[in-house]
Amino acid sequence: QLQLVESGGGLVQPGGSLRLSCAASGFTLDYYAIGWFRQAPGKEREGVSCISSRGFTRNSADSVKGRFTISRDNAKNTVYLQMNSLKPEDTAIYYCALRRGKATMNRGDYDYWGQGTQVTVSS
Repeated sequence: QLQLVESGGGLVQPGGSLRLSCAASGFTLDYYAIGWFRQAPGKEREGVSCISSRGFTRNSADSVKGRFTISRDNAKNTVYLQMNSLKPEDTAIYYCALRRGKATMNRGDYDYWGQGTQVTVSS
């Protein structure tokens, strides 16, 4: 069974850090670009960060640049999102998704999605 599973979410205080993981099972991530997206209550799902299949190309939303870092370990079939200096406005459900071709920040370009992991930033 093909699955993308996000983990690592939780409750953290402002200024804290979390590392999200996106693990694939049933297939290899080697040939896919991966995007991280988030959706806050009442808002549209937005692109956070993306990485190409080999990890050579990365992009992030302006709102998280300098705070979030995307990386991948194809040997572990996992993509990560390191989130530092978290703010209350980062509170959302975070999803990873995959696509063949270039890494983009457009959710419509992605073919397969995980179920998401909740991130809550609050004191």
